[in-house]
Amino acid sequence: MVMTAELFKEPFVADEYIERLVWRTPGRGSRGGPEAFDPKRLSEEFINHIQELQLMDERIQRKVEKLEQQCQKEAKEFAKKVQELQKSNQGAFQHFQELDEHINYIATKVCHLGDQLEGVNTPRQRAVEAQKLMKNFNEFLDGVLKSDVFTNSEKIKEATDIIQKLHLIAQELPFDRFSEVNSKIASKYHDLECQLIQECTSAQRRGEISTMREVAAVLLHFNGYSHCVDVYIEQCQEGAYLRNDIFEVAAILCQRVNKQAGDILSNPETVLAKLIQNVFEIKLQSFVKDQLEECRKSDAEQYLKNLYDLYTRTTNLSSELMEFNLGTEKQTFLSKLIKSIFISSLENYIEVETGYLKSRSAMILQHYYDLKNHQKRSIGTGGIQDLKERIRQLTNLPLGPSIDTHGETFLSQEVVVNLLQETKQACERCHRLSDPSDSPRNAFRIFTILVEFLCIEHIEYALEIRLARILSSDSRNANLYFLDAVQQANTIFHLFDKQFNDHLMPLISSSPKLSECLQKKKEIIEQMDTGIDRTLNCMIGQMKHILASEQKKTDFKPEYENNVLIQYTNACVKVCAYVRKQVEKIKNSTDGKNVDTVLMELAVHFHQLIYEHLQQYSYSCMGGMLAICDVAEYRKCAKDFKLPVVLHLFYTLHALCNLLVVAPDNLKQVCSGEQLANWDKNTLHSFVQLRAD
Repeated sequence: MVMTAELFKEPFVADEYIERLVWRTPGRGSRGGPEAFDPKRLSEEFINHIQELQLMDERIQRKVEKLEQQCQKEAKEFAKKVQELQKSNQGAFQHFQELDEHINYIATKVCHLGDQLEGVNTPRQRAVEAQKLMKNFNEFLDGVLKSDVFTNSEKIKEATDIIQKLHLIAQELPFDRFSEVNSKIASKYHDLECQLIQECTSAQRRGEISTMREVAAVLLHFNGYSHCVDVYIEQCQEGAYLRNDIFEVAAILCQRVNKQAGDILSNPETVLAKLIQNVFEIKLQSFVKDQLEECRKSDAEQYLKNLYDLYTRTTNLSSELMEFNLGTEKQTFLSKLIKSIFISSLENYIEVETGYLKSRSAMILQHYYDLKNHQKRSIGTGGIQDLKERIRQLTNLPLGPSIDTHGETFLSQEVVVNLLQETKQACERCHRLSDPSDSPRNAFRIFTILVEFLCIEHIEYALEIRLARILSSDSRNANLYFLDAVQQANTIFHLFDKQFNDHLMPLISSSPKLSECLQKKKEIIEQMDTGIDRTLNCMIGQMKHILASEQKKTDFKPEYENNVLIQYTNACVKVCAYVRKQVEKIKNSTDGKNVDTVLMELAVHFHQLIYEHLQQYSYSCMGGMLAICDVAEYRKCAKDFKLPVVLHLFYTLHALCNLLVVAPDNLKQVCSGEQLANWDKNTLHSFVQLRAD
């Protein structure tokens, strides 16, 4: 194997190097097996290779020594050159110090000489300027302006500087002696001022921003600078209001002036504030007045819509202008501008709002009743109506004529939605247009109108009609249409509650009137409860009528007991059918916890009715079995109530009926059973006495 330096480059692995050496050596035994392995030859190869490595190491060592000697020689040469350069650098540094000292000496002399020249030149310059002013002043005394600075229009800037100084000097002179020259200087001062304003206006029309900046800088020291600002603002608005949307135009105009005024004028925030004040007090105020005057007296609805829209757009414009630099009191500044525009309209806003809301609500209700061909009439209140109500409660007699509704509830979701929509818009306008201190009081006035027309004139009226149609509890044809009204009233109250919480509550939550609002809602619900109680009494009366007309004494004490084939009596069938129908109607007419409350009330009365009804008859053995079958059917019907308490009542009643059929010897055991152990002994005894035996 040829020995080269490349074989030992990093990374070098000795094991791999030996393996390659063995692999190239003949007699290594990898192909011919153990017989072909020659250890002597392999040992000789290793010895020869080691000798070659030693020779190679000697050659490399000699080369390294040679290179080290060469490196040392070059290092000495470079060290010598560095010493020579250091000496040269020291000499240059000394020359630089000498030159710097010489320059400082000359500079000191020059500064001293400059101070001496300035001390001589400054009084001289002032004297020259004073001489020029005296010559110019003499020209005003003579009445003839001959200087080129006053006759040459291109030197207007120099003339303005001179006339300003003369104007200040003239004000210090005695007026009685120099009144004439004072007036001439003032006249020239005014002429130059007008020329500068005209030049600034012309430059603005040409769009020459640099010229405007220069002229404005000169005018800044004149008394008419504010007039220049006024002309600039007026010029900015020329041709700007060609679009129909004045609010959009005003926003764009203020943005443009805000950007431009900073490049031209020294006080851009003051200029922008003056422009905004001009836009609000002249343009916007005139526009708002025209828009509102068109419909102020003829169309209250359009007037309120326009007022809300204009006020909203004005406040939105104010919010956009808040981004500009208008000083520290910009919020107060803009609020005063808005108030100045709408003060006359906002003072009587709530009167217009409530007046319109009342008329609009009355019109919605009247339109609905006209479509129904219904003449709305007073149900009656006061002493006579209270007397009739007391007589009805004591005698169960219907008093006075009732309104024939033909099944109509006189409750309309469309009417409710319209009333709530009008109230919602009124609340939105109230929140936007009312002063924060007046907002709760105004919102309460809007709420009272909603209560008057929605709760009293619509819901209460419909419920009163239904209450008047509910006949006595022992009637054979009880009118149960009140539940239909309750169903619709529940839906309406969901809408009413949602609007109350979403729109009215945020406005009146901090007002003491909130409790009155909640009390009024409670009164309406209590009125529905009264109607439901009367309806339940009618249901019980109808059940009594069915039992009285259909149940016969022979049902439970038949003459021929062996011929009884029916499973339950006809009265039981009709009562259960009626109860199931009414339970379904109650579930459809009420919601939430009200369902369980009404059903519980009906179930308790139903159980009491059956309990008392069964105690009116005498029972044979077969009749007792039939009574148990009837109670089982009643219990099955009670499952529709889905109330565990009701099922327990009928299970107990079923256990009582077992006393009618058990053997006499087992009565004591049954009475002491689990289901009847807690019952009064007199009650158990009364049931046992119903047995025919």
